[in-house]
Amino acid sequence: MKTRVAVMFGGKSVEHEISVISGIQAILSMNTEKYDIVPVYLTKNNVMYVGDDIGKIESYKNIDSLLSRSQKVIMINEGEKVHLVAYPLKKFGKNLDIDIDVVFPIVHGTNVEDGTLQGYLKTLGVPFVGCDVEASALGMDKYAMKLILKESGIPVLDAKQYTLTDYSDIDSLIKDIEERFGYPVIVKPVNLGSSVGISVARERLQLTNSIDDAFRYATKVLVERAITNLREINCSVLGDENEASASECEEPIHSKDILSYADKYTSNSKSGGSKGMASTSRIIPAELSPERREEIRSLAVKSFKALGCNGVSRIDFMIDEDTDELYFNEINTIPGSLAFYLWEPVGVPYKELLDRMIELALKRQRVEGGLTFAFDTNILDTASFGGSKGSKL
Repeated sequence: MKTRVAVMFGGKSVEHEISVISGIQAILSMNTEKYDIVPVYLTKNNVMYVGDDIGKIESYKNIDSLLSRSQKVIMINEGEKVHLVAYPLKKFGKNLDIDIDVVFPIVHGTNVEDGTLQGYLKTLGVPFVGCDVEASALGMDKYAMKLILKESGIPVLDAKQYTLTDYSDIDSLIKDIEERFGYPVIVKPVNLGSSVGISVARERLQLTNSIDDAFRYATKVLVERAITNLREINCSVLGDENEASASECEEPIHSKDILSYADKYTSNSKSGGSKGMASTSRIIPAELSPERREEIRSLAVKSFKALGCNGVSRIDFMIDEDTDELYFNEINTIPGSLAFYLWEPVGVPYKELLDRMIELALKRQRVEGGLTFAFDTNILDTASFGGSKGSKL
């Protein structure tokens, strides 16, 4: 019997369109002899739809039309199984009811990749591919992630987080940044990916504009010094917090100080289309000494485990070419295109990569199934709630 996999993509995120591309890429590469695949589109309001055309990329040229001929669904847990059911239910006739064995979220950004969707799936009790709630949240919170990694002995750049309260007195905020870091600095929304809202500031006017732009996308902003002679190297990791392995390394090619959204998704596309991160200009394998390559791959695995990750992540590193220092930059817990292009050079085709990710999800479910999360007790039968203060149980 085939395993039924609900592949979820889209969602309420500035990276919505990239998620659609990544999700459909994966669907087209999955083993249909092994899996019964159900594409599930999340609208920008996080409403779920299924239908014959949901898994076809050309359908997304007109999303309103796509939704009009698709079925809105919700997830419910019934009979120890999670189902996708039509919503609202029809009073007459047969209602759609699809039972699901495992969910494969291929989503990017805030409200979906940051533990929000993972928490929803965990509450329903359905196995899901990728990082759990905690690792997903840490992977999206650049500041909290730095604290964890620094404690684990992984090199990160010093940074400071600023809030909307700080932003209300922008003159003091700018003064603090200048005194703490000087110039140039890099300004980032704390919890976004795909380089959205990220920019480098080399003087005060640029810094003001960078802060304004970053706060358009998030309520917290991270500032750190910018490496002026920067080389970026990325590496993917597959596994879980107990056992993991690293992919080949790549060096992305970008047009400005940082790898921009356009560099990642549109600069190398043809006819205005996009193939997601698979279309980015890059050098694979990166031109590194054998020693530096293994250092990066080893540090990638160490970082992945320290954050408690699962499935496939891509970890981005920075090399300061003036000092030859290597720094962890960020992790993408659900990377664009699932970083399949980094696994093929080390002998892992995309179809196998997807298989292994699903196997890891089912393994986690088996392990957690052996843990105790509740006790059968009679406390509520015997407790007394008399008196104005009640009783301490």
